[in-house]
Amino acid sequence: MNVAILKESLPGENRVAATPATVKEMTNKGMAVKVESGAGKGVHIADTDYENAGAKVVSDRSALYADADLILKVAPATVEEMDLFNNGCVYVSFFQTTKRIDQVKKLRDKNISAFSMHLIPRTTLAQSMDALSSQSNISGYKAVLMGATHLNVYMPLLMTAAGTIPPAKVLVLGAGVAGLQAIATAKRLGAQVEAFDVRPVVKEQVESLGAKFVEVETDEKDGVGEGGYAKETSDEYKRRQQELIKAHIAKSDLVITTALIPGKTAPVLIPADMVNGMKPGAVIMDLAAENGGNCEFTEPGQVISHNGVIIDGTLNLPATMPVHASQLYAKNVITFVNHLCPEGEIKLDLEDEIIAGALFTHSGEITHAATLEALNNS
Repeated sequence: MNVAILKESLPGENRVAATPATVKEMTNKGMAVKVESGAGKGVHIADTDYENAGAKVVSDRSALYADADLILKVAPATVEEMDLFNNGCVYVSFFQTTKRIDQVKKLRDKNISAFSMHLIPRTTLAQSMDALSSQSNISGYKAVLMGATHLNVYMPLLMTAAGTIPPAKVLVLGAGVAGLQAIATAKRLGAQVEAFDVRPVVKEQVESLGAKFVEVETDEKDGVGEGGYAKETSDEYKRRQQELIKAHIAKSDLVITTALIPGKTAPVLIPADMVNGMKPGAVIMDLAAENGGNCEFTEPGQVISHNGVIIDGTLNLPATMPVHASQLYAKNVITFVNHLCPEGEIKLDLEDEIIAGALFTHSGEITHAATLEALNNS
């Protein structure tokens, strides 16, 4: 079986889908691995490192695609790249399927079996394949460091001969993987941390990290969704949530928002009136900028100032830490590949929960319900 590892073409995407260690795993199973020349440049992996692991390095991209049975990427392939794919091959990458309908149609029309790492089920069995979590962990960590550099105050409590400096107040909205890492990192920097989440079940995790859990009192199971994600809440809950967040955000120096569900527009947690009520010099790090942002003023890919409040909508934070991000992503991918190819050959077991869950096109059909619905509504 022939495996192709591509050099990422998206500007700013420094990660790579395979490391020499994961290439060696594939070659040990009898797979023939080809790596595009320069694929590892962003993570300081030389072509010779891949060759030493058993891969063949190829400079001509069309030649790389020519006999590829399995194509591994980080960012979604463009339509132009997909034109070069073999009909009927297998493709794996991050892919927000409901937002990239043109690419989905191209994959469908070429009879490609396409898997999105966004769609890996969040189950115990699939935990080691959960690339969304491994990369979100990095986002939460990096968001705090970037937020701290924007701030014009110290993060920790300092007692000096010139007086006592109080700790910065940090508010984290969303206590998923990114949010919990942000809490832990902000606490390590000495900040006073509060966190909010629509799921009461995360309260214990938040408090175990030393943060205060900001809670909307409710008797309903609002916000508790399937698969480890939050879900839409009732209008009454949203009203009470907004009032509570507004009170806490006005006192915060740094706010980190993490409410992001793949394939869906991010909910606006910080509308204009909340931003206008924040103190000058405060910072918002919006980790949902990719899907529109949790702040009304967020401009994806931009850092702006609104009435003295800095709003950072930097995209793709994991790519700013590409070495460890690639190590983690490559490990997630190889674990999935081993599951997909138990004997070194592709075995599309559509009864398998993980394979069926991550698959979105197969045999000329769109197999993912939400993606098909998005196509029909487009």
